[in-house]
Amino acid sequence: MPVPWFLLSLALGRSPMVLSLERLVGPQDTARCSPGLSCHLWDGDVLCLPGSIVSAPGPVLVPTRLQTELVLRCYQETDCDLCVRVAIHLAVHGHWEEPKGEEKFGGAADPELEESRNAFLQAQVVLSFQAYPTARCVLLEVQVPAALVQPGQSVGSVVFDCFEAALGAEVRIWSYTQPRYQKELNLTQHLPDCKGLEVRDSIQSCWALPWLNVSADGDDVHLVLDVSEDQRFGLSLYWNQVQGPTKPWWHRNLTGPQTITLNHTDLFPCLCIQFLFQVWPLEPDSVRTSICPFREDPRAHRNLWRAARLQLLPPRGWRLDAPCSLPAEATLCWQAPGGGPCQSLVPPLPPANVTVNKALELPLLNVHPNLCVQVSSWEKLQLQECLWVDSLGPLKDDMLLVETRDPHNNRSLCALEPSGCTPLLSRASTRAARLGEQLLQDLQSGQCLQLWDDDLRALWACPMDKYVHQRWALVWLACLLFVAVLFLLFLFRKDQVKGWLRLLKEDIRAGPATRGRAALLLYSAEDSGFERLVSALASALCQLPLRVAVDLWSRRELSAQGPLAWFHAQRRQTLQEGGVVVLLFSPGAVVLCREWLQDGASTPAPQGPHDAFAASLSCVLPDFLQGRAPGRYVGAYFDGLLHSDAVPALFRSVPVFSLPSQLPGFLGTLQEPGDPSPGLLRERARLVSQALQPALDQLLKAPGDPGDPEDGTRDGT
Repeated sequence: MPVPWFLLSLALGRSPMVLSLERLVGPQDTARCSPGLSCHLWDGDVLCLPGSIVSAPGPVLVPTRLQTELVLRCYQETDCDLCVRVAIHLAVHGHWEEPKGEEKFGGAADPELEESRNAFLQAQVVLSFQAYPTARCVLLEVQVPAALVQPGQSVGSVVFDCFEAALGAEVRIWSYTQPRYQKELNLTQHLPDCKGLEVRDSIQSCWALPWLNVSADGDDVHLVLDVSEDQRFGLSLYWNQVQGPTKPWWHRNLTGPQTITLNHTDLFPCLCIQFLFQVWPLEPDSVRTSICPFREDPRAHRNLWRAARLQLLPPRGWRLDAPCSLPAEATLCWQAPGGGPCQSLVPPLPPANVTVNKALELPLLNVHPNLCVQVSSWEKLQLQECLWVDSLGPLKDDMLLVETRDPHNNRSLCALEPSGCTPLLSRASTRAARLGEQLLQDLQSGQCLQLWDDDLRALWACPMDKYVHQRWALVWLACLLFVAVLFLLFLFRKDQVKGWLRLLKEDIRAGPATRGRAALLLYSAEDSGFERLVSALASALCQLPLRVAVDLWSRRELSAQGPLAWFHAQRRQTLQEGGVVVLLFSPGAVVLCREWLQDGASTPAPQGPHDAFAASLSCVLPDFLQGRAPGRYVGAYFDGLLHSDAVPALFRSVPVFSLPSQLPGFLGTLQEPGDPSPGLLRERARLVSQALQPALDQLLKAPGDPGDPEDGTRDGT
């Protein structure tokens, strides 16, 4: 069953008020003026030709306001038609020429000027009326004594009786002078139906009006006409346009109740329905009434924008085609290559509503492929088209310069970029600011194309190709320098490079099974020299098939989580992945371990905000005390910093190595089963030793370090 969507009767008017209308007798049009004016209505209609706007030669009469009133034009007591009365308010436009020289200081007056001021101001005023399917134009001659008026003063009004129109119709009225001195006035009005007028006994079309019920059923829209069985009528569907004549779309002669089915894609805001029906079966004359039921329908507005087409017409024209008038505005914008929104330009196109189905001219001196036209409705972009892409080619990487001038002819320049308009000689970190001086020189030397110009502003398009080429030249130069540095590094350290390449080759042959065992390094932060030594060891181990974790590389997470939480997370992940925890013993670490063993369950306080070793003892020592350490932990200390017997006995349940002297054994313990050959292991140990030895030598030579023989801490005592 169709769902009722919009119930509308041709007997239901727009206004809840009931209007009582004045009656005019006879078919003749008339005109009358307010006191002080004289007017004359030409016989018959005239052609509607507004023409172009011209300059007024002096004071002239022009229309300033339109006012309408509904009346009845009656031929008999019960035979009337709805009629629109139009009042045109007039004013004086322009000035008389003032006397020059002595005359304005009391000299003799110019006889010709006096004669013109004593004459009459006369105007030919055109009234244009449109209501589907009728279009009329009438001409009114009006004059007023020139001596009685002043420039800009209202002089009165002229009333025209009247334009006949159908009930419920939409009428449009224009007024202008011949010749035309200003933009024409216009007025649109929706006329009421029988229900809103006290004319039920006077207008015959109100006696037998059909009822119209509009309902939706899925994608279909049904027009249900409820009339008597023998009622004959014509039904027309047409597009009622503001600009241009109305366009008939569909017409049928019908009898009795009818249901007309439309697809929802056929709906437009300007789709109207007109009925032509005979009041008496034997009389041929028909009366008309119209209704536009889809004016506020959201589906009709969506269909209208889907049907709209924006065309760009060479050399500088554009056109918007649509079945109905559009409440939209058009603007010019600049589309940079590489995507991004199209940036609106100053000046925009005239802000008046877009005129559909009419070719318009763009205010440009030259065209450019990056210039586009946007059409928006209620601040929402609906259509965009860039200028003549087929003829001008793709978008260019040009810079658009906006020139602004003040009344003293001082000018400023800025470049339009995605972040806004950047002044050329500014310190901003944008491409336009960096190339500001060069762009200014290009503009002064005539290398930029002027797109638009007026008294206060101008637009210039400056090519950027040469600057792009310079940028790529710098990139190539940087690449060549990098290759040269790599070549020199290879020459000076070719033996070490060959070793690393050999290791990489063995890793590839060994496959993914031997790569990436996790190793967590724990140490006590003695000083910056010891931290550099640990960092050197960790970096060297990373070159092997090991994934190394050390607090030096995780200071931010360590500060956020705390040393204890960070160690717990790293230890759990390392052991779950089958990795190993490496304890790097130093004099300070030995002291912390002995304090923990002597105090029992008490936990030593951390030595610093990033000392994960002190925080980890509460977890590490229980593993050793309960026999869970073998296979999960490895110990190590550095040659010259600690004696082997200084390592607490508890930790000797796992292998403990001296570095770098016992590096092959240390690396072999870190590797998983199925490791490479002893020769490759020795090669790896040699490379790690080369990376580790400089940091160890620097620490041993530094005065006052933990390994200095004079402070007695080398052996941990």
